[in-house]
Amino acid sequence: MSIPKNKKESSRKRVKKHIRKKLSGTAERPRLVVFKSSKHIYAQLVDDTNQKTITGVSSLTKDVKAEVEKAGSKTEAAKIIGKKIAAVGKDKKVESVVFDRNGYLYHGRIKAVADGAREGGLKF
Repeated sequence: MSIPKNKKESSRKRVKKHIRKKLSGTAERPRLVVFKSSKHIYAQLVDDTNQKTITGVSSLTKDVKAEVEKAGSKTEAAKIIGKKIAAVGKDKKVESVVFDRNGYLYHGRIKAVADGAREGGLKF
């Protein structure tokens, strides 16, 4: 882990460490990891037993970028990312996941990704 730049980030990293002690993704039920920056949102499906990233989608991904730019807000863009990660997961035969909020509060863009993934058909 890198050295946190401020108190808010260091607090998130501490919470993240405690969450990761309890969460683990498998091949049948991977971990859906969400990361947000000030401008973009990222989602990945991770198999922790094999230490592999199954797939990933972000607001910078080529086939999603146009949709995200049309979205009115960052929260709407996050919902689009959730739907897209669910669609890609379905193609890879992933039905259910473990949601990893990565130390962020389950609110706003993080909640929008989760809601979008549920609408897309993922179970968690």
